[in-house]
Amino acid sequence: MRAEEFEIILDHYRHPRNFGELPEADARARLTNQLCGEIVEIFMRIEDDKIAEVKFRGRGCALSQASASMLTEKLKGMSLKEAMSLDEQDIMRMLRVKVGPTRRGCALLPLNALKKALEYYMKRRG
Repeated sequence: MRAEEFEIILDHYRHPRNFGELPEADARARLTNQLCGEIVEIFMRIEDDKIAEVKFRGRGCALSQASASMLTEKLKGMSLKEAMSLDEQDIMRMLRVKVGPTRRGCALLPLNALKKALEYYMKRRG
């Protein structure tokens, strides 16, 4: 890992973007990484099939929390269809670091919480 990428991850960990809760969120989900106990909870306000506002709460390692911070920045204004199509490669490109198999769960926890929140929203909508 180059120092530059490491600094970006540390900056998002120390100064997370969009950290907090949306009490009247249209979509929300909370996931825990069973291997290490990390938690990510994501909240979204949706308007016209787009993510109008997104926030997260959580606790865990720098990688999981930075991933959540970066993901919420990327999601603002994104259509639900685009958000549902995000995958592991998108997260790895966003992080710009090689993540080994033991840390993959940490990096992907926010993405998995996003997918769960969107599934919940779609079911409620019918």
